[in-house]
Amino acid sequence: MKTYKNIIFNTFVEDAWHTLKNSNKPILIYGMGNGADKIISAFNKYEIEYCDVFASDGFVRGHSYRGKRVLSYSEACDKYVDFDIVVSFGSKLPDVIERIYSLEERHNVYSLDVPVCDGELFNKEFFDVHQEELLNARECFCDEKSKLIFDDIIRYKLTGKLCYLKSTACNESEADNLLNLNDYRTFLDLGAYNGDTIKKYMALCPNLQEIYAFEPDKRNFKKLLKYCEEIDTPKIYAVNYAAYSSDTELSFSSSGNRNSSAASLGSYQHTTNTTEAKAPENIVKKADFIKFDVEGMEADALLGCSRLIEQIQPDMLVSMYHKSEDMYTIPLLVKKLNSNYALYLRRLPYIPAWDLNLYAIKTVS
Repeated sequence: MKTYKNIIFNTFVEDAWHTLKNSNKPILIYGMGNGADKIISAFNKYEIEYCDVFASDGFVRGHSYRGKRVLSYSEACDKYVDFDIVVSFGSKLPDVIERIYSLEERHNVYSLDVPVCDGELFNKEFFDVHQEELLNARECFCDEKSKLIFDDIIRYKLTGKLCYLKSTACNESEADNLLNLNDYRTFLDLGAYNGDTIKKYMALCPNLQEIYAFEPDKRNFKKLLKYCEEIDTPKIYAVNYAAYSSDTELSFSSSGNRNSSAASLGSYQHTTNTTEAKAPENIVKKADFIKFDVEGMEADALLGCSRLIEQIQPDMLVSMYHKSEDMYTIPLLVKKLNSNYALYLRRLPYIPAWDLNLYAIKTVS
């Protein structure tokens, strides 16, 4: 009997953490900050030692990190004959992505998967425990491309190898073509940030009449309101709420950027406040299209839209990269709420495997 383990483990037998632990080369971390903190925390768990931290040539000007002077890449090459590189930051900028890919010409390069919202690592042990759920989630997708992306994202999460990111990336227009853009009159934007997604879909959806925008971070919400003041049509209703499964209050890590999240989801937090959370369906009675990008609370927000999903079946775009379990919980939950959806998986170019999105498209039962 063919299992999902047979499908995935066709070229390797261990995950990146064990590979690095057994490496006989010096390990250098590329980048600083929150991402490096998370990787070092995982290194401590696996008893992996790193030798130095470096940044791109031209970027380093006396920086230090965790008591170490940050080297330039040239300095790192002078200091070490050969070394393994662990990338600790994220980027969607084409020149940065190409710079990282080019490092593979000289080094073993790993972009380790550490969850945006913390929680369990997607390592071999996680895969073994959740193999059946992952296989069931894979079968939710209706096209072969989605299944191939699903497989390679899991291989990436396990190995940290950039080749699996290259194979899964598509351009934005290809992903948008899955949506019925001409049919949308009411758009529900959950995690509206500063209005960037509203701006995008206003340009793509010619028949939009109403937009409901949820943004819990107070600083982001001020930016959102300023943007909305400039718009006459469609009508935009912006609310300073977190999208959740019910009406309640949540502890909230406020950072003033797109990574603001429920405080319980992150170890590296900024100012923690209490924010009001609402089930979106208690405010919005209809929607043709819903975007879910709520920093790890996607499953909760889906439950808060369950009546809309069951009765109206709006098209949906759901972020699927904030937590390790998103790979199976999100597709399975959408299918549970309404089995008539056609599900697709697409990922925009990014290092690491961010901008991985589920597209749930309305079908006629």
